[in-house]
Amino acid sequence: MHNLLIDAGVNLTSSQFDKDRTDMLARAEAAGVDNMLLIGCCLQSSQESLSLAKKHGYVSTAGIHPHDAKDAPTDFASQLRVLAEHKKVVAIGECGLDFNRDFSPRDSQNAILEQHLLLAQQLDMPVYLHERDAFDSMRVQLEHTPVKGVLHCFTGTQDALEYYLDYGLMIGITGWLCDERRGEQLQKLLPLIPDDRLLLETDAPYLLPRSLKPKPKSRRNEPAFLQEVAKVAAELRSQTIEHISEITRNNFNRLFLSDMGE
Repeated sequence: MHNLLIDAGVNLTSSQFDKDRTDMLARAEAAGVDNMLLIGCCLQSSQESLSLAKKHGYVSTAGIHPHDAKDAPTDFASQLRVLAEHKKVVAIGECGLDFNRDFSPRDSQNAILEQHLLLAQQLDMPVYLHERDAFDSMRVQLEHTPVKGVLHCFTGTQDALEYYLDYGLMIGITGWLCDERRGEQLQKLLPLIPDDRLLLETDAPYLLPRSLKPKPKSRRNEPAFLQEVAKVAAELRSQTIEHISEITRNNFNRLFLSDMGE
């Protein structure tokens, strides 16, 4: 029997799941993943994530990813506010700053993030934050508009980790942890995350854990593989997988579901 896990970040609207979404979700359930947070990355995918959350009994986010900041309509915040009225929408985001790829100009990324943070603050909702190679700018924004939430798919430095923890954020860890090429820094930092701040996520269909054996024929990640992230996290933290399962479930429920009576 698998330990029950919650996947704190799935891109379920991805076209990579169009052919077998129902079968993939059945595999996740069979692997012990009994809840997930479905990520909205633009207005359309936020609406689609909410529809899928209602259909399958999960929860979702509503936001605009920094890659898409340049395409955000001027009234996006009011559209997100309407989506956020639904009880299945439990966080504002995915929002943030990505200076690694710079798919949107940095000034527009900053302007769009600021509106997300203000909205989350006004609604007293958690934010689902993305930050890649943009720590200094993110810190300025967070200082200006205090919020609660999670730094999703954390891959940063020890200074960044310590700041986000001191600020009060939870830290989302993905299959990046299982990457012998890129994950070395994260592997060293993982034990520094307190038990009450850790979340596990696949970010599926991205970030397939490279330590999976046997390796899937497809390079696509899926929520069933969260067990591998939990296993590697347990080893690196010198904890049992049962303990990892318990603390990450408790953290998820406390951050995202406390207003739902769960």
